[in-house]
Amino acid sequence: MSAPAIPDFFYGTAWKEDRTPALTELAIRNGFRAIDTANQRRHYFEAGVGQALTALYQAGIVAREDLFLQTKFTYQRGQDHRLPFDPAASLSVQVEQSLTSSFEHLATDYVDNFVLHGPSSGNAWTTDDQQVWQAMVSQRDRGRTRLLGVSNVGLHHLQQMIALHHDIPAFVQNRCYARLGWDRDVRAFCREHNIIYQGFSLLTANMEVVNHPVVRKHAAAANVTPAQIVFAFSRAIGILPLTGTSSAEHMQQDLASRALILSENALNAIASLAG
Repeated sequence: MSAPAIPDFFYGTAWKEDRTPALTELAIRNGFRAIDTANQRRHYFEAGVGQALTALYQAGIVAREDLFLQTKFTYQRGQDHRLPFDPAASLSVQVEQSLTSSFEHLATDYVDNFVLHGPSSGNAWTTDDQQVWQAMVSQRDRGRTRLLGVSNVGLHHLQQMIALHHDIPAFVQNRCYARLGWDRDVRAFCREHNIIYQGFSLLTANMEVVNHPVVRKHAAAANVTPAQIVFAFSRAIGILPLTGTSSAEHMQQDLASRALILSENALNAIASLAG
């Protein structure tokens, strides 16, 4: 199975509950072609994403091959009681059951990227993580996902992971804080290993930057919004952005930020606001 084109903006579906079908459909109708979800009912309504996709396919708006669908395997500790797998099964079986359930939710027989939603421990890449990752590699080798990723990881996780595994992730997805240099160390590691870095909460985790006079000055000069400046900045420093907005206007603005090129002076000024 050939690798899909890598998208340049993701629409994130976390925390939307009953609004998930309508907002997913709205995002795609406004131009998003990459959708991020997870088989974790605690924070996501993956079946609602599938409802939107089915409606869009039937309406002829998009076809499956037009979209990049990204979902996740979440350990039991990150779930609530609505589990997508048998908790008594081995981790390898849980991975397969979770992905099969995602196929049912999303009305597909493959996903473009299958992500480990977070390692089992904040301290290390554990034997459980090794088992889960090998199970995910097996799913990829069977053609059930095209790419693999990891989320919510520290630099130490990635260093241990790559020391232990031949198969490295295509993506790393992290919450990105300006006060931590926009996840500087992890981004540098990703560049070194040709891993694409996905950043989420670029706005909500960094409102002090969004509202900063420096950002507002550059936004006014370019006749764009501060959010568009932040997205353009993030892309310039090697971050593939996610947005979860529920506003059609903001969806359009977010996508329009792809055409915004910041000057070296603007990039340096915004970078200086970080830790």
